[in-house]
Amino acid sequence: MEAERTERRLAAILAADVAGYSRLMNHDEEGTLQRLKAHLGELVEPHIAAHRGRIVKRTGDGLLVDFASAVEAVRCAVAIQAGMNDRNRGAPDEARIEFRIGINLGDVIIEDGDIFGDGVNIAARLEALAEPGGIFVSRAVRDSVRDKLGIELEDLGEKPVKNIARPVRVFRVGRANGGRRPAAPSVPDKPSIAVLPFANMSGDAEQEYFSDGISEDLITDLSKVQALFVIARNSSFTYKGRSVKVQEIGQELGVRFVLEGSIRKAGNRVRITAQLVDAQTGGHLWADRFDRELTDIFATQDEVVHKIVEALAVKLSRAEEQDLKKGGGTKNLEAYECWLRARQLLGRGTAESIAEARALHRRALELDPNFSAPHVGLAFAAVSDYVNAWVPDPGSALEEGERWARRALELDDRQPGGYVAMGNVRVWQRRYEEALAALQRSVELDPNYAQGHGVLGMALMYAGKHREALDALAVAMRLDPHYPNILLHLAAQAHFGLGDDELAAAHLAERIARNPNTDASRMLLAAAYGHLGRIDEAKAAWDGLMEVNPGFSMAQREGVLPYKDPRDFQRILDGLAKAGLP
Repeated sequence: MEAERTERRLAAILAADVAGYSRLMNHDEEGTLQRLKAHLGELVEPHIAAHRGRIVKRTGDGLLVDFASAVEAVRCAVAIQAGMNDRNRGAPDEARIEFRIGINLGDVIIEDGDIFGDGVNIAARLEALAEPGGIFVSRAVRDSVRDKLGIELEDLGEKPVKNIARPVRVFRVGRANGGRRPAAPSVPDKPSIAVLPFANMSGDAEQEYFSDGISEDLITDLSKVQALFVIARNSSFTYKGRSVKVQEIGQELGVRFVLEGSIRKAGNRVRITAQLVDAQTGGHLWADRFDRELTDIFATQDEVVHKIVEALAVKLSRAEEQDLKKGGGTKNLEAYECWLRARQLLGRGTAESIAEARALHRRALELDPNFSAPHVGLAFAAVSDYVNAWVPDPGSALEEGERWARRALELDDRQPGGYVAMGNVRVWQRRYEEALAALQRSVELDPNYAQGHGVLGMALMYAGKHREALDALAVAMRLDPHYPNILLHLAAQAHFGLGDDELAAAHLAERIARNPNTDASRMLLAAAYGHLGRIDEAKAAWDGLMEVNPGFSMAQREGVLPYKDPRDFQRILDGLAKAGLP
């Protein structure tokens, strides 16, 4: 009888496990198991299926997966790590589950559905070498994916590994090329600062909005100082509730100084403690405590800002001195608190949260009709209604947004928020030059305004100025290193407009990993894959789009998306057509 032949084949093998799993289990066994199960079921396994991987075995805290393609294996790993980074954002250290991933391309033996051989062993050794959240690949994988994914592959040299005769050449997978979120941004020449969310010491979780609001106001005020470089709220707030050394924060955000503190609100009194720390040495430059009547909160914020500016040896111009006197603000504490709650809700971006934010903004204006900030918030809410078709007459929503933005500027034309609100409205009205003029003015008034640079990038992109758009978006991303996912989509649109479909697809895949419910990114990803000739992936992207939004309409998108040059939208249609999609 002829001996049964051993089945062998070439495969890309991905090995993954949880870094520090024993420590996490010792701290909270049930919670760790529950979180791991959620991450696997909601993120990891769907990505493996989407990239046509096969889970060979589960090992408690890890997985062994094989792929027919090294490109698909790496794409899957990048999507998983990007998604985990987003899911871990703001989680305390003891609740953060971080995967280490190793990928090898090699010959494997297949037996009873399992895989064996040096190809598997090397993948496991690479996984053990990887840092938490990292992806290490072999030279064979590097050679297979190089120049195909638009990602950085850092050569770490040859590493001796257990039970493998020869050292293994190891490469670390970085982020997509194109100037997006560097691992360690360089510190600017000017004084640079990150304001961490002040701790709520009131003993009442309901007061969280107040301490967050004071922190955001300090960021807003400091960012108006031309001589400073100030990190955006979105990135500063990723450290909320986490115990992280200021040196690490300074390195991650690329800043020299960190402001931290606490707020205790009780009755009609408020106590604010604040300290300015050198992120390189850990030494304190300035610290103080402010015990005030609650009605003095605005003057107290001004005082804190001036103390920080003095500690950093920065001289304010006359215009900056005037701008820091709370122009466009309110002295009505109840109106201010309504606005703080509304601002928090507006950022969530759902139909329900926008509706709640609108009601609170209107209440703030009932209490103080001359408070400019709620007008800005109402303008943004109106644009959200238009873009998402949340109202029966979307056109009237833009008219309403224009009225709110104009009123904000009438009340105070030195506040950048009014110009961003007007610029945002003008983009969707297809009044491109007016949009760009307003947005340029916003970043002149506040060069640290990450949202202003981001909306400017969007306006430039829709106006057909794709390379300029990428420059503006790069500034927004540097000011906000943990930037919101929408910037990935806007950068992808700009790259797509330039015909750089591979890089557009890389941005979109990362955005979808962070926000699986985005129909716009799935649409554009399908078109990019169509132009790249990756038909199966284009169809998979479109199937995913239909799952998250069965009522999606290309005709509605064509009517809403404000491309100045019709050829930009036509290129989307062409990509879908190449893939045989609607």
